Amino acid sequence: MDPAFIRNYCIIAHIDHGKSTLADRMLEITGTVSAREMQEQLLDSMDLERERGITIKAQAVRMGYSHPGGSTYELNLIDTPGHVDFSYEVSRSLAACEGAVLVVDATQGIQAQTLANVYLAIEHDLTIIPVVNKIDLPAAEPERVIAELGTAFGYTPDEVLLVSAKNGTGVAELLEAIVERIPAPEAHRDRPLRALVFDSKYDSYKGVLAYVRVADGIVRGTERIRMMATDTQTDVLEVGVFKPAMVRVPSLEAGEVGYVATGLKSVGEVRVGDTITTARNGSSEPLPGYGGQKPMVFAGLYPAEGTEFHDLREALERLQMNDASLVYEPENSQALGPGFRCGFLGLLHMEIVQERLEREYDMDLVVTAPSVGYRVLMNDGTVRDISRPTDLPEGGTYDAIEEPWLDVTILTPSRFVGAMMELVNSRRGTFKRTEYLEAASAKPASGEGMPSSDPRVVLDVALPMAEVIVDFYDQVKTRSRGYASLDYSFGGYQVAPLVRLDILVNSVPVDELSLIMHRDRAQSQGRALVDQLRRLIPRHLFDVPIQAAIGSRVIARETIKALRKNVLAKCYGGDITRKRKLLEKQAEGKKRMKRIGSVEVPQEAFLAVLRMGKS
Repeated sequence: MDPAFIRNYCIIAHIDHGKSTLADRMLEITGTVSAREMQEQLLDSMDLERERGITIKAQAVRMGYSHPGGSTYELNLIDTPGHVDFSYEVSRSLAACEGAVLVVDATQGIQAQTLANVYLAIEHDLTIIPVVNKIDLPAAEPERVIAELGTAFGYTPDEVLLVSAKNGTGVAELLEAIVERIPAPEAHRDRPLRALVFDSKYDSYKGVLAYVRVADGIVRGTERIRMMATDTQTDVLEVGVFKPAMVRVPSLEAGEVGYVATGLKSVGEVRVGDTITTARNGSSEPLPGYGGQKPMVFAGLYPAEGTEFHDLREALERLQMNDASLVYEPENSQALGPGFRCGFLGLLHMEIVQERLEREYDMDLVVTAPSVGYRVLMNDGTVRDISRPTDLPEGGTYDAIEEPWLDVTILTPSRFVGAMMELVNSRRGTFKRTEYLEAASAKPASGEGMPSSDPRVVLDVALPMAEVIVDFYDQVKTRSRGYASLDYSFGGYQVAPLVRLDILVNSVPVDELSLIMHRDRAQSQGRALVDQLRRLIPRHLFDVPIQAAIGSRVIARETIKALRKNVLAKCYGGDITRKRKLLEKQAEGKKRMKRIGSVEVPQEAFLAVLRMGKS
């Protein structure tokens, strides 16, 4: 098709503002999917996406649209996730488009991730079409939301479209606006092939499927191609488009979006952000790719039964083929046996991976408490990345430890600003900017419980990632009664007074219970840990000391008292020296037992402490 009649766009929004439902109506109106095949959230094909009502993986689809002016257009839509953990999926999708449809809920208005996604689209120089969705709801306030869009981004009321994705109101006008406002792709079909890989997926029959946006040239289903980053060559098995099922086509031309079946067996050979070109007479200049996505949260995954270790390895390998952002390496735990240290984009990503392993691969897993990655500045000038406390070098061999910080945006009604500030201060956070999003309005909101006379405030703060990953989001929602929203991005590393807290059981360090934490909180956390272990470790025939230590300095201690046999049970009176002799003999035996005995820490104790770390 002539590139002038192609439109490539994506839908961006805060989570649960109606992206996938709007995509459903577009598929319906354009006739891409028949009424018999239609179902809710059609592009959310994973079971987890349907159950949770969220989009996890970006999905592409081609639609044919007959414009009222008489021309037929090819619309390539990419439906993107809304959750902050999957913002990397959004940024990749934006790079494959010329425009974006910004969806805002008519009852909730602009949220934190709305701001983040708009700034991301502006960075990619995309044409943005603002849309207010859910205007059919009784609590909808489209006028207020239009005013917010004007205050935050400068849109005039004429530029904002009002739609109801649920019943289809205004969607036809939106499709017209997409054709008229979003520019056609810049395409050069006479140049050597250059196709940007914006996602990849493994298919057991066709190998790695590269989701591509063709920038220059033509890719056919009969030629040999080369991955420019890895220099891997392969013969194309087929090329096709998404309607939304995969449909084979003879070729993909510049400006179009589709897939290339490579036949390769490893997703690592087809990196996201790579450029595909022809093996002969190909391009020498790759397209600008994406920055590498670095894991932000680390946790250990262990099979509940040690015999399932190889099954877990195979499951992770297969899962990584469809999720290139998952990284893992084997590790061995004294308490939990062999397992893997895994890196995730965030807590939701970790939860999704765990659930997919348990459901799709029938694994029974033990997951350790999540932690973040640190950087250690060594005395010799080198920088060492560590993801587990036991990797921290001995004191005196390094100058400082740097912890990751996040740039966090909290959008909250002004009545909860004090609660948000108190929360941020309690988590070692710093404030950077406060901005009121709208002026106070006299009109009361109907049915939502929050008066619209309460203006909303944008708080830009910086927080250590270790303070955010556990329960910060829950606290934001709790303290704002559910009205505040949260978005974050990586903000760099900062030096902090961090220490390694070791737990010693019977004077033996237990590596699995070690933690890296801020020096000011080490004592209180150490006391809580040893008190918890004292309750969970069973009593032995000798006293068992449990200590929390920083280096060689013990900062907290509890003792599990010994089980005592009544050695005087058979002494019915008689000389006191006989009783004393029996007691001394018992005490001597306990001393010898303590020197040579070992304490078995039950797995239940480890799991309870890990749960305490998550709470």
